[in-house]
Amino acid sequence: MDRDAILGAVATLREDGVRLLSDLVRSPSLLGQEGPAQDLMERIFRDMGLEVDRFAIDEEALKAQPGWSPSLISYEGRENVVGVHKPRRATGKSLILNGHIDVVPTGPEELWSAPPFEPVIRDGRLYGRGAGDMKAGIAAYVMAFKALRSLGVQPAAPVYLQSVVEEECTGNGALACVARGYKADAAVIPEPFNHTLQIAQVGVIRCELEVTGRPAHVLDTGAGLNAIEAAFRVLKHLKTLESAWNHPDGRHPAYAHHHHPYNLNVGHIDGGEWASSVPTRCRMELRFGFPPGRAAAEVSAEIERAVAEACRGDSDLKGIDARVIFRGFQAEGCTLDPDHPMLEALDAAHRSIFGTPAPKLAQTCTTDVRNFVLYGDTPATCYGPEAERIHGIDESVSLDSMAKVTAVLALFMADWCGLESIDP
Repeated sequence: MDRDAILGAVATLREDGVRLLSDLVRSPSLLGQEGPAQDLMERIFRDMGLEVDRFAIDEEALKAQPGWSPSLISYEGRENVVGVHKPRRATGKSLILNGHIDVVPTGPEELWSAPPFEPVIRDGRLYGRGAGDMKAGIAAYVMAFKALRSLGVQPAAPVYLQSVVEEECTGNGALACVARGYKADAAVIPEPFNHTLQIAQVGVIRCELEVTGRPAHVLDTGAGLNAIEAAFRVLKHLKTLESAWNHPDGRHPAYAHHHHPYNLNVGHIDGGEWASSVPTRCRMELRFGFPPGRAAAEVSAEIERAVAEACRGDSDLKGIDARVIFRGFQAEGCTLDPDHPMLEALDAAHRSIFGTPAPKLAQTCTTDVRNFVLYGDTPATCYGPEAERIHGIDESVSLDSMAKVTAVLALFMADWCGLESIDP
């Protein structure tokens, strides 16, 4: 298929892609509320002529899978949706195009320049929660597939278009796709990493630090043990793990030139009962980044040891009880050979649009890539549009960038999967 014909088809569908992205942003697919957005994805896949596999996540069965993370809420009513393309005759290499439908909370809505779930286009960017992370990527892979079909051709290999839940806290949605048997010769996730090719990502542990002190009236604070102050004291000890992992001697080679790839973040704090009472309990939600190549269970045990040693050895923590509760990500890091044929093919498509090589990126967060690389025997990477303020206020994505990613994905699909006519 002629390159210019594919690019012309992509250009023709540009406004359709913007409308799809707007519709997706209007569907506030927060944790536990993904159903309406998945209804939309099911309709889209059916309208594209794909077979649709919509399935519930069996948490009990998933617990037996390597890579499972303890969930935060029930999976009832929260399903994955997969659009399945089967060629008339498979002659090319198979492909998974994966995207997560879930979005993170908005934060204080009054800080947004417009309501976060009402898409606004301004200066070539579409604003709204999830616009960049990562509904623009989903819109891009849908439009790339549609562009090929609009030319009377389709991939000459199986292609699986996946819309999954719960990437933002466990990754169990994508893991459930792997457990269901979805594997391919490659997987691409259009996360908003600004036209880079991901070759590594860190491991991530998510947990709660629960600290219990002793309550007392503030007329004599010395009679109590302040759990909030103690929690910050324990946090100071945990920071020594972060420092050790980021020491040049402890960094994975993929991050040799990154001065601080592994980050410990305090994402939420809940503590105390009354301003005039020494607080009894404090709970911190923590996120640890750690090097690829280390087992999540090993890192979790190291965190637990650090907390226990802090309580034993720090006199300021005498009488304090602290424990770690693991919920959410127990995600191991992973890498991909920078010279893998899939990366070379994606880079060739990128060069065709941009005229320069795609930068290769060792990412300091986790993505669903790990589920395919580590547990699904499927080489995977991220390649997606340029976005700003993801997880922040006034999240936005460049519409020009989304169009270029659509073009790259269409060219890559044509090359990787090969093409056949729709009609025999």
